[in-house]
Amino acid sequence: MKTLYLDCGMGAAGDMLTGALLELFPDMDSQIEALNRLGIPDVEYRKESIQKCGIKGTYVSVLVHGKEEGAFDGIEHSHEHVHGQAPAHGHFHDHEHQKEHVHTSLHAIRDILYGLKLPDKVKEDALAVYGLIAEAESKVHGVPVSQIHFHEVGTLDAVADITAVCYLLDQLAVEEIIVSPIHVGSGQVQCAHGILPVPAPATAWILKEAPVYGGSIQGELCTPTGAALLQYFATRFGAMPVMRLKAVGYGMGRKDYPAANCVRAMLGETEDTRSSVWELCCNIDDMTGEDIGFAMERLLEAGALEVFTIPAGMKKSRPGIVLHVLCSEQTKETLIPLIFQHTTTIGIRGSRMERYVLERESEVVESAYGPICKKTSKGYGVLRAKYEYEELARIAREQNISLEAVRKEIQRKGY
Repeated sequence: MKTLYLDCGMGAAGDMLTGALLELFPDMDSQIEALNRLGIPDVEYRKESIQKCGIKGTYVSVLVHGKEEGAFDGIEHSHEHVHGQAPAHGHFHDHEHQKEHVHTSLHAIRDILYGLKLPDKVKEDALAVYGLIAEAESKVHGVPVSQIHFHEVGTLDAVADITAVCYLLDQLAVEEIIVSPIHVGSGQVQCAHGILPVPAPATAWILKEAPVYGGSIQGELCTPTGAALLQYFATRFGAMPVMRLKAVGYGMGRKDYPAANCVRAMLGETEDTRSSVWELCCNIDDMTGEDIGFAMERLLEAGALEVFTIPAGMKKSRPGIVLHVLCSEQTKETLIPLIFQHTTTIGIRGSRMERYVLERESEVVESAYGPICKKTSKGYGVLRAKYEYEELARIAREQNISLEAVRKEIQRKGY
């Protein structure tokens, strides 16, 4: 299984994660060019090689209107203005933007993201990460998310960092992302409206349920942007698994500490893979088969790993079904409302469990019928291969033969 391990022993920020992921590509320059072609207004990405404690890595800067708007990752933050209230301190991003007084809403951020030249999934990922940060600010300041507004330049800077990480992860196409326990720093941080503890309130809220720790290093090591990206993309948190390393990247921060101020990204292959999944279950005895089928389709579209039903006897001897939904930690909170929306259940049971999976690969092979997608699963001493059903069905219809005849012909040719 293609696995990415993120070592956050010195916290994380959006620019540090971008630099670490960039170093995993053989041609970093082409990736920077691709980022600059995304179309974020008035934004330019630049990279430079720097050293921290004798380790060489990549620092990625974001220029807004031709100027870098800060150089202290995780130390100072932009200031958000909440309509109807005095300006509140918002730990929204890694840099301070004191000269800007134009604000923008989460809705406007969505418009920016959906105007970029990106796959829909990357846009959705970026908006979801932004939503985590906005929700954290909402909880910290006690105002609705709809009333959270951010400085325009700070927004472009944040959009750039979040979009870059989402885009690069999509390009890497990893199957599992494991994040180390996160070093958040210690002490206090000075902001425009006073002194706050480390981790900052918004960062602490975002990192709920994640393993974090402090230490002797004074300062804010993990920013809200970094926290949200880690929380959203992590398949799980923990120690580095046994893996065959393919590439290692170091994403540097600007500030110097006694330890190397970097995020380390390690890309490799894991074989016997165990991951955590959630199972959501509910009993249903008053829905038609068509309605249940529609609900299953919507849950799969929303990111469920698997959806299935099991016949069961309900109260008063009524026949019914138990709906089972398997999902990741990240999609659980999205799927629960959808289950209530599309089924008649009044209660959902949830449990966390370990899942063991085979490593899966897909390749396109040439056959007498044209290109066919072949899927291979391996691990635990097992090797299996099969062809995509839809493609076999298409060939059977075009050739006016049975599915079995198509399979036999492909096997006979040894594709």
